[in-house]
Amino acid sequence: MRQTVLVVDDHAEFRTSARALLEADGFDVVGEASTGAEAMLAVSSLRPDIVLLDIKLPDLDGISVAEWVATVPDPPDVVLVSSRDGAVYGVRLAQAPVCGFLAKSDLSGSAMRQLLG
Repeated sequence: MRQTVLVVDDHAEFRTSARALLEADGFDVVGEASTGAEAMLAVSSLRPDIVLLDIKLPDLDGISVAEWVATVPDPPDVVLVSSRDGAVYGVRLAQAPVCGFLAKSDLSGSAMRQLLG
């Protein structure tokens, strides 16, 4: 069975390309969100297996959203993404309740699978 993914990013172009790339690599993208608030609602209603979550969102940062996601019953796996280098986020990224971090330019189905174990 294909793993379901929620793509969260404030740039529609990235959401579209991430959806196409992940679906071509065997994932089922079940929804998209452009803000942290939308992401929280979508996690609750869609119950995805994985949340691909941009760190820089217009309302909440992705790390804060990931911390909330970790509190829901049977939480989905979270993979953070950014166009910036992960080192920029330092300790907050290292301590975030996530499976890992990918630079947007490195996003692929195989890279996601490696982080998810």
